[in-house]
Amino acid sequence: MSTIKQYELEINQGKRFRFGANWKQFLDHLTEEQIQKAEGTIKEGLAVESLEGHQFLDAGCGSGVFSLVARRLGARVHSFDYDAESAACTDLLKQRFFPNDPDWTIDEGSVLDQEYISRLGQFDIVYSWGVLHHTGAMWDAIHNIAALVRPGGSLFIAIYNNAGRRSTHWWHIKSLYVKHPILRPFLLGYAFLTTRSGWFLRGLLKGQPLMKWRTYGDRYRGMSAWHDLVDWVGGFPYEYAKPEEVFYFIKERGFRLERLSTMGADTGCNEFVFLRESKCMDNL
Repeated sequence: MSTIKQYELEINQGKRFRFGANWKQFLDHLTEEQIQKAEGTIKEGLAVESLEGHQFLDAGCGSGVFSLVARRLGARVHSFDYDAESAACTDLLKQRFFPNDPDWTIDEGSVLDQEYISRLGQFDIVYSWGVLHHTGAMWDAIHNIAALVRPGGSLFIAIYNNAGRRSTHWWHIKSLYVKHPILRPFLLGYAFLTTRSGWFLRGLLKGQPLMKWRTYGDRYRGMSAWHDLVDWVGGFPYEYAKPEEVFYFIKERGFRLERLSTMGADTGCNEFVFLRESKCMDNL
């Protein structure tokens, strides 16, 4: 079965969130300021000012914003996503900012598809932020993506934190969201009350109840508070891991940890930047 048909089947069976539809709405309101905030997270995460002369792989490109940022920073970019609508979002940004650019290519493909992965070659930077835990086979996805980093290259990923019962609780919420469309408004309301209402109340005390909502992108990679909330509630499949589990798994594949940002007891994404030191992946 083709990737597109498999994806649509999973959507129709209530096994997968339609990520790309959410990203399309996000792009309808994308601003230059948000793009610049996203650019700042790439520069900070990789400790660079430019990606000139680098090959950048955006594995699970989503909205396409970070592919755009990498291209603007000078990298040759290849973007792919299992979700056809996400690949279309990325192509929309390419046509808007870099039409007919041969140094930015876009595919529909799965990180779990060994045949597809084997054709990609290796890259200086492999970026997959908040993606691999949505594949349904997270550890296989991490293994496959790590193999795409050339020796001396960087792996920049983010994986949902294992927060124990809280993570299990959200697994059930997300599963309900994709299986039962009639429940979605109620689940979104529940998520807002449990994860965002504190922002409203603290802002209300300062006379600016929507301040944190409006400035969300300043603190969170240039993203949108609403679309990130929808992505959080609906994002299924959903897996998670403790930071040390990710660390040891990737370390065994010849990588050294360069940067780590953890969520403590929260359910959000732990962020990792690894440097590939050796060719031992070739033997795994």
